[in-house]
Amino acid sequence: MAALLLAAACCHAAEPTQDEVMARAAAIYADRLGEFVIDRDPRFTARVRGVADVLIAQARRDYPETAGWAWEVHTTDDARQNADCMAGGKILVSQQYVERLGLGDAELAMLLAHEIEHAALHHNLLEYQAALRLEPAWAQRPFAELEYAVDNNAGLMAKLASLNYAQEEEADREGLRLAWRAGWPAAQLAGYFRKMVRASDWPHGSKPDYPSPSQRRRDAQALAVLLQKNYVQPGD
Repeated sequence: MAALLLAAACCHAAEPTQDEVMARAAAIYADRLGEFVIDRDPRFTARVRGVADVLIAQARRDYPETAGWAWEVHTTDDARQNADCMAGGKILVSQQYVERLGLGDAELAMLLAHEIEHAALHHNLLEYQAALRLEPAWAQRPFAELEYAVDNNAGLMAKLASLNYAQEEEADREGLRLAWRAGWPAAQLAGYFRKMVRASDWPHGSKPDYPSPSQRRRDAQALAVLLQKNYVQPGD
Protein backbone atom coordinates (compact mmCIF):
# COMPACT_ATOMS: atom_id res chain seq x y z
CA MET A 1 0.00 0.00 0.00
CA ALA A 2 2.82 2.40 0.83
CA ALA A 3 4.32 1.82 -2.61
CA LEU A 4 0.96 2.52 -4.23
CA LEU A 5 0.50 5.77 -2.35
CA LEU A 6 4.05 6.86 -3.13
CA ALA A 7 3.58 6.14 -6.81
CA ALA A 8 0.36 8.15 -6.84
CA ALA A 9 1.96 11.05 -5.01
CA CYS A 10 4.80 11.19 -7.54
CA CYS A 11 2.54 11.39 -10.57
CA HIS A 12 1.33 14.69 -11.97
CA ALA A 13 -2.40 15.27 -11.95
CA ALA A 14 -2.58 15.86 -15.73
CA GLU A 15 -5.39 13.76 -17.19
CA PRO A 16 -5.73 11.09 -14.50
CA THR A 17 -7.17 7.83 -15.82
CA GLN A 18 -10.03 5.86 -14.33
CA ASP A 19 -7.54 3.14 -13.36
CA GLU A 20 -5.51 5.71 -11.39
CA VAL A 21 -8.61 7.00 -9.66
CA MET A 22 -9.62 3.45 -8.75
CA ALA A 23 -6.15 2.61 -7.43
CA ARG A 24 -6.18 5.67 -5.18
CA ALA A 25 -9.70 4.84 -4.02
CA ALA A 26 -8.68 1.30 -3.10
CA ALA A 27 -5.77 2.59 -1.00
CA ILE A 28 -7.90 5.21 0.77
CA TYR A 29 -10.66 2.67 1.38
CA ALA A 30 -8.19 0.27 2.99
CA ASP A 31 -7.03 3.07 5.28
CA ARG A 32 -10.63 3.85 6.22
CA LEU A 33 -11.29 0.23 7.11
CA GLY A 34 -8.32 0.41 9.45
CA GLU A 35 -9.61 3.61 11.04
CA PHE A 36 -13.19 2.54 11.87
CA VAL A 37 -14.78 -0.39 13.68
CA ILE A 38 -15.92 -2.48 10.73
CA ASP A 39 -18.79 -4.99 10.42
CA ARG A 40 -19.47 -4.97 14.17
CA ASP A 41 -23.08 -6.11 13.76
CA PRO A 42 -23.16 -9.29 11.62
CA ARG A 43 -26.93 -9.12 11.04
CA PHE A 44 -26.83 -5.52 9.83
CA THR A 45 -23.81 -6.23 7.65
CA ALA A 46 -25.55 -9.24 6.11
CA ARG A 47 -28.62 -7.10 5.42
CA VAL A 48 -26.59 -4.40 3.69
CA ARG A 49 -24.66 -6.94 1.64
CA GLY A 50 -27.86 -8.69 0.62
CA VAL A 51 -29.31 -5.46 -0.75
CA ALA A 52 -25.99 -4.40 -2.27
CA ASP A 53 -25.52 -7.75 -4.03
CA VAL A 54 -28.75 -7.28 -5.98
CA LEU A 55 -27.75 -3.75 -7.00
CA ILE A 56 -24.22 -4.81 -7.94
CA ALA A 57 -25.61 -7.55 -10.14
CA GLN A 58 -27.78 -4.98 -11.90
CA ALA A 59 -24.88 -2.55 -12.21
CA ARG A 60 -22.82 -5.27 -13.86
CA ARG A 61 -25.55 -5.64 -16.47
CA ASP A 62 -26.02 -1.91 -17.00
CA TYR A 63 -22.33 -0.94 -16.83
CA PRO A 64 -20.28 -3.92 -18.11
CA GLU A 65 -17.03 -2.30 -16.95
CA THR A 66 -18.13 -2.80 -13.35
CA ALA A 67 -18.20 -6.58 -13.79
CA GLY A 68 -14.42 -6.49 -13.52
CA TRP A 69 -14.34 -4.40 -10.35
CA ALA A 70 -13.23 -5.84 -7.02
CA TRP A 71 -16.40 -4.82 -5.20
CA GLU A 72 -16.31 -4.59 -1.41
CA VAL A 73 -19.14 -3.87 1.03
CA HIS A 74 -18.50 -3.07 4.69
CA THR A 75 -20.40 -1.38 7.49
CA THR A 76 -19.39 0.90 10.34
CA ASP A 77 -21.13 2.34 13.37
CA ASP A 78 -19.20 5.61 13.12
CA ALA A 79 -21.61 8.54 13.44
CA ARG A 80 -19.54 10.71 11.06
CA GLN A 81 -20.38 8.49 8.10
CA ASN A 82 -23.54 7.87 6.13
CA ALA A 83 -22.80 5.85 2.99
CA ASP A 84 -20.55 6.06 -0.03
CA CYS A 85 -19.24 4.01 -2.92
CA MET A 86 -15.73 4.93 -3.97
CA ALA A 87 -14.39 4.41 -7.49
CA GLY A 88 -14.06 0.72 -8.26
CA GLY A 89 -16.99 -0.32 -6.06
CA LYS A 90 -15.70 0.23 -2.53
CA ILE A 91 -18.83 0.65 -0.36
CA LEU A 92 -19.03 1.74 3.28
CA VAL A 93 -22.36 2.16 5.08
CA SER A 94 -23.03 3.63 8.52
CA GLN A 95 -25.37 1.60 10.70
CA GLN A 96 -26.11 4.69 12.77
CA TYR A 97 -27.28 6.58 9.68
CA VAL A 98 -29.50 3.76 8.42
CA GLU A 99 -31.06 3.24 11.85
CA ARG A 100 -31.49 6.96 12.53
CA LEU A 101 -33.54 7.32 9.35
CA GLY A 102 -35.32 4.00 9.92
CA LEU A 103 -34.67 2.76 6.39
CA GLY A 104 -36.51 -0.25 5.04
CA ASP A 105 -34.85 -2.41 2.43
CA ALA A 106 -36.16 -0.42 -0.56
CA GLU A 107 -35.00 2.83 1.04
CA LEU A 108 -31.63 1.28 1.81
CA ALA A 109 -31.47 0.17 -1.82
CA MET A 110 -32.05 3.77 -2.93
CA LEU A 111 -29.25 5.01 -0.68
CA LEU A 112 -26.84 2.38 -2.01
CA ALA A 113 -27.92 2.80 -5.64
CA HIS A 114 -27.25 6.54 -5.46
CA GLU A 115 -23.72 5.86 -4.25
CA ILE A 116 -23.13 3.07 -6.78
CA GLU A 117 -24.09 5.45 -9.58
CA HIS A 118 -21.45 7.95 -8.47
CA ALA A 119 -18.86 5.23 -9.05
CA ALA A 120 -20.38 3.71 -12.19
CA LEU A 121 -20.70 7.12 -13.85
CA HIS A 122 -17.06 8.00 -13.06
CA HIS A 123 -18.05 11.11 -11.14
CA ASN A 124 -14.69 11.39 -9.38
CA LEU A 125 -12.77 11.21 -12.65
CA LEU A 126 -15.03 13.81 -14.26
CA GLU A 127 -14.54 16.09 -11.27
CA TYR A 128 -10.75 15.86 -11.53
CA GLN A 129 -10.88 16.52 -15.26
CA ALA A 130 -13.09 19.57 -14.71
CA ALA A 131 -10.75 20.86 -12.01
CA LEU A 132 -7.81 20.65 -14.41
CA ARG A 133 -9.72 22.57 -17.06
CA LEU A 134 -10.73 25.25 -14.57
CA GLU A 135 -7.29 25.55 -12.94
CA PRO A 136 -4.64 24.11 -15.28
CA ALA A 137 -1.84 24.79 -12.78
CA TRP A 138 -2.92 21.67 -10.89
CA ALA A 139 -1.50 19.63 -13.77
CA GLN A 140 2.00 20.42 -12.46
CA ARG A 141 1.27 19.08 -8.98
CA PRO A 142 0.85 15.54 -7.65
CA PHE A 143 -2.49 13.87 -8.24
CA ALA A 144 -2.92 13.33 -4.49
CA GLU A 145 -2.88 17.11 -4.00
CA LEU A 146 -5.58 17.61 -6.62
CA GLU A 147 -7.59 14.82 -5.03
CA TYR A 148 -7.43 16.62 -1.68
CA ALA A 149 -8.14 20.03 -3.19
CA VAL A 150 -11.46 19.14 -4.84
CA ASP A 151 -12.88 18.47 -1.36
CA ASN A 152 -10.95 21.05 0.67
CA ASN A 153 -9.77 24.01 -1.45
CA ALA A 154 -12.53 26.61 -1.13
CA GLY A 155 -11.75 28.38 -4.39
CA LEU A 156 -11.65 25.21 -6.46
CA MET A 157 -14.73 23.82 -4.73
CA ALA A 158 -16.68 26.96 -5.63
CA LYS A 159 -15.76 26.53 -9.29
CA LEU A 160 -16.83 22.88 -9.18
CA ALA A 161 -20.08 23.53 -7.34
CA SER A 162 -22.38 23.40 -10.36
CA LEU A 163 -20.81 20.13 -11.53
CA ASN A 164 -21.23 18.59 -8.09
CA TYR A 165 -24.86 19.72 -7.98
CA ALA A 166 -25.52 18.09 -11.36
CA GLN A 167 -23.76 14.90 -10.29
CA GLU A 168 -25.95 14.61 -7.19
CA GLU A 169 -29.06 15.01 -9.33
CA GLU A 170 -27.76 12.42 -11.79
CA ALA A 171 -26.90 9.91 -9.04
CA ASP A 172 -30.42 10.31 -7.60
CA ARG A 173 -32.08 9.88 -10.99
CA GLU A 174 -29.98 7.00 -12.28
CA GLY A 175 -29.79 5.38 -8.86
CA LEU A 176 -33.58 5.21 -8.64
CA ARG A 177 -33.71 3.70 -12.12
CA LEU A 178 -30.97 1.21 -11.28
CA ALA A 179 -32.74 0.02 -8.13
CA TRP A 180 -36.09 -0.09 -9.94
CA ARG A 181 -34.62 -2.24 -12.70
CA ALA A 182 -33.22 -4.47 -9.95
CA GLY A 183 -36.77 -5.10 -8.75
CA TRP A 184 -37.75 -2.58 -6.06
CA PRO A 185 -41.00 -0.60 -6.51
CA ALA A 186 -40.26 2.97 -7.56
CA ALA A 187 -42.55 4.55 -4.97
CA GLN A 188 -40.84 2.66 -2.16
CA LEU A 189 -37.44 3.77 -3.43
CA ALA A 190 -38.57 7.40 -3.44
CA GLY A 191 -39.53 6.97 0.22
CA TYR A 192 -35.85 7.30 1.11
CA PHE A 193 -35.97 10.99 0.26
CA ARG A 194 -39.04 11.56 2.40
CA LYS A 195 -37.11 10.20 5.39
CA MET A 196 -34.09 12.28 4.41
CA VAL A 197 -36.20 15.44 4.52
CA ARG A 198 -37.60 14.49 7.90
CA ALA A 199 -34.11 13.96 9.35
CA SER A 200 -32.41 16.96 7.73
CA ASP A 201 -31.37 20.16 9.51
CA TRP A 202 -31.78 22.05 6.21
CA PRO A 203 -34.70 20.30 4.42
CA HIS A 204 -35.57 23.18 2.09
CA GLY A 205 -32.20 24.88 1.62
CA SER A 206 -30.25 24.07 -1.52
CA LYS A 207 -26.52 24.72 -1.57
CA PRO A 208 -24.39 25.70 -4.58
CA ASP A 209 -23.06 22.15 -4.79
CA TYR A 210 -26.04 20.22 -3.43
CA PRO A 211 -29.80 20.21 -4.04
CA SER A 212 -32.02 20.47 -0.98
CA PRO A 213 -33.52 17.30 0.46
CA SER A 214 -37.01 18.55 -0.35
CA GLN A 215 -36.03 19.15 -3.99
CA ARG A 216 -34.52 15.68 -4.19
CA ARG A 217 -37.75 14.25 -2.77
CA ARG A 218 -39.88 16.06 -5.36
CA ASP A 219 -37.66 14.91 -8.21
CA ALA A 220 -37.67 11.30 -6.98
CA GLN A 221 -41.43 11.25 -6.54
CA ALA A 222 -41.93 12.62 -10.07
CA LEU A 223 -39.61 10.00 -11.54
CA ALA A 224 -41.30 7.22 -9.55
CA VAL A 225 -44.69 8.24 -10.96
CA LEU A 226 -43.25 8.29 -14.48
CA LEU A 227 -41.72 4.82 -14.12
CA GLN A 228 -44.89 3.33 -12.70
CA LYS A 229 -47.09 4.97 -15.33
CA ASN A 230 -45.14 4.39 -18.53
CA TYR A 231 -43.04 1.26 -18.03
CA VAL A 232 -43.47 -2.39 -17.18
CA GLN A 233 -41.69 -3.40 -13.96
CA PRO A 234 -38.69 -5.62 -14.87
CA GLY A 235 -39.63 -9.24 -14.47
CA ASP A 236 -43.39 -8.68 -14.98
